Amino acid sequence: MAEEETHALVPSVRGRYFEEFDVGEEVVSFGRTVTEADIVAFAALTGDWNPLHTDARYAAGTMFGQRIAHGLLGLSIASGLAVRLGFMEGTVEAFLGLDWDFRAPIYIGDTIYMKAQVKEKKPIRRLGGGIITFYVEVVKQDGKVAQRGEWKVLIRSKPSEEG
Repeated sequence: MAEEETHALVPSVRGRYFEEFDVGEEVVSFGRTVTEADIVAFAALTGDWNPLHTDARYAAGTMFGQRIAHGLLGLSIASGLAVRLGFMEGTVEAFLGLDWDFRAPIYIGDTIYMKAQVKEKKPIRRLGGGIITFYVEVVKQDGKVAQRGEWKVLIRSKPSEEG
């Protein structure tokens, strides 16, 4: 019986390697409108059914006057928008940490986008890449910054040509 060949599907790398990022460069995502379905799905996924997010009558009596998206939902959408841009796809080894501020509420119907700027690069050869610190903002359709902070990401170095 002949040995069967197995051909594993290996995804192509679309992202950029550590060396290909420059301090100061910036990327901006497309917008994404936050829906009631997003909030309900996030509440179901996380178990966070805080009435501020899920009870219109309760939320109407708060300082916001209406339901707001979970803060972590906004952060999660920003992460997804970053991935959709492709610049980190296939080259990120680890998300190492973040320092994050929630500045303004995100309401149902708000369209948000993500801006990321390379703030710092630190090569770590023993890890096969380096740490890039991004300054990130989640911006609403009116230009108001809803969330902002820093993401630290370990990004792979470009493979050597030696083989």
